[in-house]
Formats: sequence, C-alpha cells, structure tokens
Amino acid sequence: MRAKPLLAASLSIALALPPDGFAQRTNPPPVASSLDARSISTVPPDIAPGVFGTYGGADSRLSGVGGADGPDGAPRAETSLRAPLKTLQLPDLGDGSGGALTPQAERKIGERAMREVRRDPDYLDDWLARDYLNGIAARLSAAARANFIGGYVPDFELFPVRDPQVNAFSMPGGFIGINSGLVISTQTESELASVVGHEMGHVLQRHIARMLGANKKTGYTALATMLLGVLAGVVARSGDLGSAIALGGQAYAVDNQLRFSRTAEREADRVGFQLLAGAGYDPYGMPGFFERLDRASMNDTGVPEYARTHPLTGERIADMEDRARRAPYRQPRQSPEYGFVRARLRILQDRAQADIAADARRLQFEIDDRTAANVAANWYGIALADTLLGRYDAARDALAASRAAFEAARKRAGDPAANSANSANSANSANSANSANSASLDVLESDLARRAGRTDDAVRLAALARRRWPASHAAVVAHLRALLGARRFADAQALARTQADADPREPDWWNYLAQASDGAGDVLARRRALAEKLALDGAWPAAIRQLKEARDAKNATFYEQSMVNARLLEFEARYKEELDDDKS
Repeated sequence: MRAKPLLAASLSIALALPPDGFAQRTNPPPVASSLDARSISTVPPDIAPGVFGTYGGADSRLSGVGGADGPDGAPRAETSLRAPLKTLQLPDLGDGSGGALTPQAERKIGERAMREVRRDPDYLDDWLARDYLNGIAARLSAAARANFIGGYVPDFELFPVRDPQVNAFSMPGGFIGINSGLVISTQTESELASVVGHEMGHVLQRHIARMLGANKKTGYTALATMLLGVLAGVVARSGDLGSAIALGGQAYAVDNQLRFSRTAEREADRVGFQLLAGAGYDPYGMPGFFERLDRASMNDTGVPEYARTHPLTGERIADMEDRARRAPYRQPRQSPEYGFVRARLRILQDRAQADIAADARRLQFEIDDRTAANVAANWYGIALADTLLGRYDAARDALAASRAAFEAARKRAGDPAANSANSANSANSANSANSANSASLDVLESDLARRAGRTDDAVRLAALARRRWPASHAAVVAHLRALLGARRFADAQALARTQADADPREPDWWNYLAQASDGAGDVLARRRALAEKLALDGAWPAAIRQLKEARDAKNATFYEQSMVNARLLEFEARYKEELDDDKS
C-alpha cells in the first residue's frame, strides 16, 4: 500500500528505537501459598509449556519475578506454582491485560489507522467480500465467547486488500486485513478460516496491545505511527517507503518483536485452532494450509509473504497436525459463498482491463479443460469480468450458466432445497427460487442490470436480493446504487438514513446519504451527512466547515440549527482532543 512522504518520515523517526525500548520488566506480587488446587487446575490442559496460555487465565499471573533482589542487584527468582514456565525465560510482550493500553484505546488506535487504510487504492471496498469475511469472523467470535477464549472479544472488522501476495495482518481493536491473494490461494473455506482464526488469536491475546503498551513513555501518536509501520511493512510496495524505513535504523523493531516471536505465533496458532474447531470448521484446514505454504517456500518461486511475516516452522506444523488428529471428527459444511467470493477476488485484484480479460480466459479454460474445482464459481468470475468490461450480453449468459451449474452441484450433493426449489422455477432466473441460495449471484445480477441501463430491473432485483438476504450489506449497497441510478432520490435517501442510523460508524452509509440528499435537493441533509463522512475519514476541518454552513443555512429551522450546533461543538472538541494527542 502506498504512503505519503510525511508518513514515511514519521515512521523513520518515531520507530527508530532500540528493541529493548519496548520491553518492560514485570514484578507481580508473590503468589500466596494458600492457593488451593482449584486455582492450579485453571490452566487449560492442552496448552504446552512455553506458551502464554489463554488470556485472562491463572497462568498469566502465577509465573513471574518478585521478592527481594539478589546479591548482584537483579531480582531473585521466586518459588512459584508456575516455575517451569518461568525458567523458559519467555520473551516479554507486556502484561496479559495490555498494560496501560485499554481495549477502548486500542480500538481508537485501530480506527485512526483505518482512516489511512481506506484512503489507499489497494483497499477493496467490496461489500460482498467484506460480508463474507466478517461472516467467518462472526462464527469464530461466537466460538471464542462459548469457550471463554480471550479476556474480551472486540467487534472484529475484516476487509479485503487488493494484493496477490499470500498474506494477512491484524491491527489493534479487531481490524484484520486479508489479501486477495490469500483467499485465492486457499482450497477450502476451512483453510481460509484457519488464517482468520490465527489473526484473531493475535487480537484476542492482545499481542499488539501488550507490545505497544510495554513502553509507558510512548505517546498516542507514536503508538499510532508504530501501528502504521507494522501495516506498511506488511502490505507496502513503495520504494520510497522502504528507503525511509531503512534509514530509520531499527524501524521494524515492534513488527519484528511481534511477528517473529515464535511464542506469539504458537499462541496465535493454538487459539486459532480452538476457534476453528469450536466454530465447526475442518480442524485439518490449518495444518493443511501451513504445509502447502511450507512446500511453496522450498520452490524456486521464493518464500510466500505469509511465511515471511508468520515464520512457519516444523514444530508449529507438527503441533497443529497433532491437535487435528486428536480433534473429534465432524463433517464441515462449506458455504456456497466461499467459491463465489474467491472467484470475485480473483477478478477484482486486477486493475487493467487486459488483466481482467486474461483472468476471464483462464477461468473459461479451466471449465473447458475440466480442471475447475467449482464450475459455478468460474462462470461467476467470468460474468463479473464481462460486467466490468462492458460485455453485458456475455455477462448475462455467464451468470445464467453459473446459476445452472450451482443448482446442478446442489442436486448432486443431495440438497433437498434444490429439488424443492427446482419445481417452482420459471424460465426467468431473476424470479427463480434457485437464486435465493447465493447473495453473490443476486447482487451481481442487479449490478449487471444497472450497468446495462436497465434501471427498473436493477431496482427490482436489488429489492428482491434485500428480501432474500436481510443481513447482507452488499444487497443494501446494490439497492442504493440502483435507486440512485433510477433517480429515485427520496427512496435512496430514506434507505441510506436508515442504514446510517443503525451503523453510524460506517462511512459508506453517510456517503450514500449525501449523494441521495444532493439529488433530492436537500442541501441541509447533504451537508450534515457529508460532515459525518468527513469526520470518520479524519478530515475534521472540512467536517466542521460543513456543519457551520449547515447551521447558518437560511432555510434551517431552530430545531435543526440546535442539532447541528450540538454536533458542531462535539466535532470541535474531538478535533482538539486529537490535536492534543498528536502534540503529546
């Protein structure tokens, strides 16, 4: 991802700290001898020595250094119930609670970093992919809560990144980036879920917070800059940024301490495996994917990015294989959306039209050569490519082929819903009961109609998709775009306002509300919505200016002026707070 020169300069300055600047020595109080056997039994039996243990558990507090100093002035090792762990001299990632960095502060840092992420052209603001990835995270989060994994479970927010490299990265506050190349390289949904679970493990164990919070003298801005450094080191491909980081000497100190700590990686593996098994995915998904990456690292093509930022060792792979063998057998159910989203990202990671056309030809070749793992997904990818290339008739034919292949696959799998739906089918696939089995197919059909100029069909198809998939943000976006394309601004304004009220932290809803209000001629609503969007982007001066102009509008009522003025005062206070943080 690209970064501005100012960011590069701040990285080289703020991160040029010695590695020991991030380590802190903890001196927890001695363990009382009256601890009974129940306290000892709180350590999960499957956590091997050398691992931090489940966050919030007793073993994060029962091994430490305390008591009087020895003759040489160093703290004397104290007899402890967790002496075997202490003798391993584990690398210090800060205390298990994240130190002075509270979950709220951690989320705040993550939100500020996401402003930079959303501005980057490699950020894929594709709701179908986002919905699917966050659906995986929701299943894994439910397993974390059910099995009491993690001291707290944040609201995870996953987003795709346009990058063919096989990689993923976690950020404070529950924000996780997934490269398009990673999704494409997986062969099953369980493999993808295993990587998501691993990254969630870093967040649940608060690895980043524990490292960032280790240095109490580090200011808020420095913490945010460190985070951006970690992010830049993972996904940046800018030569200027690389030079600036190199000049910073040890600018990757935080990143190296986190990502190349074998103990942290093992802990994330084991937490991720618990999430994977608890959510009903195939436990072999994690060791299988790791083994394939490990084999790829031995080829002449070089080491995959994921293997570089998450070093794969034989010990880690063997540990996951052993856990998978001991896990109870279950037949995992793979979501149909996995294949469609995988094909979608295969097309969307391309920028040039020539590359999109080339990928569409490869998808077609796989169908003709009978090597396509998912024929319906391949046809879907071809339909998306044709849509983006403006070949709307070909796209409609490919989408129909995708639906037919999807239904055939469901029948072969013995899905009773496919047979019952088939009896109710009509010749028109838009009205077919089959289409209710994939949000990807329904949303693409509406988008295709809108791009082809069939605005009424686009509105109807998007409304149908919303009824079938009420939890789909992608269906809402398709409906909003269709309404705007049909110049039904009042309807679009009402829908966008509903979404913004339900989820005010999402910039997209305010952006669509501003567009719809502009089309409807509602200047006051447009300014207020645009102010909210700009504030979420961190453009405080522009947001404040919009509210001032809204407050001073001649047609604003006293009630509207009062509401705008109250929001204006809040924006000014928050802007001042961020300025103070930057100066601290």
